[in-house]
Amino acid sequence: MSEALPGLQEAEIGRIFREEFGRSVATLTRVFGDLDVAEDAVQEAFALAVQSWPADGLPQNPGAWITSTARRRAIDRIRREARGRDLVAGIAEDATSLDPELHDGPTVHDDRLRLLFTCCHPALATEAQVALTLRLFGGLSTDEVGRAFLVEEATMAQRLVRAKRKIKAARIPYRVPEGRELEPRLRPVAAVLYLVYNAGAEHPPGGANRAGDLCFEALRLARLLVQLMPDEPEVLGLLALMLLCESRRGARFDESGGLVLLRDQDRGAWDRTSIEEGHALVRTCLRIARPGPYQLQAAIHAVHADAATFERTDWGQIVALYDQLLAVAPTPVVALNRAIAIGEVDGPARALSLVDQLELDGYPALHATRAELLARLGRDEEAQVAFERAAGLASSVAERKHLLGRARELGGA
Repeated sequence: MSEALPGLQEAEIGRIFREEFGRSVATLTRVFGDLDVAEDAVQEAFALAVQSWPADGLPQNPGAWITSTARRRAIDRIRREARGRDLVAGIAEDATSLDPELHDGPTVHDDRLRLLFTCCHPALATEAQVALTLRLFGGLSTDEVGRAFLVEEATMAQRLVRAKRKIKAARIPYRVPEGRELEPRLRPVAAVLYLVYNAGAEHPPGGANRAGDLCFEALRLARLLVQLMPDEPEVLGLLALMLLCESRRGARFDESGGLVLLRDQDRGAWDRTSIEEGHALVRTCLRIARPGPYQLQAAIHAVHADAATFERTDWGQIVALYDQLLAVAPTPVVALNRAIAIGEVDGPARALSLVDQLELDGYPALHATRAELLARLGRDEEAQVAFERAAGLASSVAERKHLLGRARELGGA
């Protein structure tokens, strides 16, 4: 049965594409054992959908229609190749795995997890992991992925081809790690999704820049990961962290797109719905009592969200949480953020002494932090130099604009 939709809009098909692409690619990768065959077949199925659905109506189960159509396309392709004769016979026996009634069953959930862990395998470079996740798991077009990386579509297409070739050449297994192997393998998956979110967070929400939509994509994928792995506290912590960051993304930018620091943000503009959902996830993590880096970062953001004003923030609790975070993730960036919190408790001089011990010369946030601390200490000339240094390293227009503005304020220009 089909729902009569003669005027079916392209946007609706695009929404279905985004939701179902990764699901169908994952299922066909299990059946055919080849990412290229699976991806090409699903793309062909969606091309047919664009032609037929507006006239024939939307299928009752669009995802199952796509998967079944793609399966037939893949079999046709394999039949045209001599090596595919035996494989086609084997696939016929596996036809029940593509029954529309089983489209949302546990096998399909497992398929998507396998695909996500394959995309984020540590044998691949981080950039390749992010690109493959957005393309195959998230359903973004090659052009959209390219724009997120600020490269041409053809360049991104070549990178994706190389990554898939490496998966095949290195015989990267299409499976979900088990036992002791799961925790270290989960880290790159979470890191990729958080990288995707942060790439989008550099832009104001609702802008024309495609990268600004990456926050939405990262949240969507993180929610899917929670559905697939509901008992993993770090997965819950990752989603909580993204939600709490997203709750104040709109307040981070002024009307001209300039950056607004946490202390100056309009807290009334923060999204309370996202904050409440983030808080609920943090409470769930606390009950599980297996803290990890994403859970602790989410807890820190939850404390910020609790404060009615910047001055009423419980900085002592934030320092304590950073102490725990530094114990499980002893990185210079965590140490830098801990120093910022200590500066709110013990003053800028103490914070500056900690910041100056860190080896992060190429990290713009280090110089921006030094600049703010120097300005609070009345060392304006040094602060101006630090702001200019930070601006020279900044990756976003909004951040660079803010830093140069602070430098001009101190220089009197």
